[in-house]
Amino acid sequence: MSNKVRSIPRPLVKTNQWVIVISAVLTLFFGEGWFLIIPLLAGISGIVFKYNPIMNIAKLFLRKKPEEYIPEDWEQQQFNQKIAVFCLAAGFISFLFGWNTVGYVFTIIVATAALVAILGFCIGCFIHYQWKMYKYKRANKS
Repeated sequence: MSNKVRSIPRPLVKTNQWVIVISAVLTLFFGEGWFLIIPLLAGISGIVFKYNPIMNIAKLFLRKKPEEYIPEDWEQQQFNQKIAVFCLAAGFISFLFGWNTVGYVFTIIVATAALVAILGFCIGCFIHYQWKMYKYKRANKS
């Protein structure tokens, strides 16, 4: 029986984060929610089909074998991607309905989270950890 942990090479995660940041900045600069569609569709594909086209394109540019990079936990990244997809979808849909203020709020939230993750602190990881601790404490309450 193998206990192999699924992981994603860090450069692929960073590339995905940069695409989110760049798309969000373009959205904020031009006031057009359509820039959010690229990371949104890639994120949905990653969650539903386990295939993120942004990461798969970035994989072509890796200089080393994927296992030679610092690994990022696959489960954690799926959790983070769900948060990002929610914010991207909320922003995109808000812009479609003309709710620009709400669109800007969700776009700023997802851009900030992605940029902070690039800089080294993963907000989604913190939320995931707190959620796991809450579930653990609740299950062990006696």
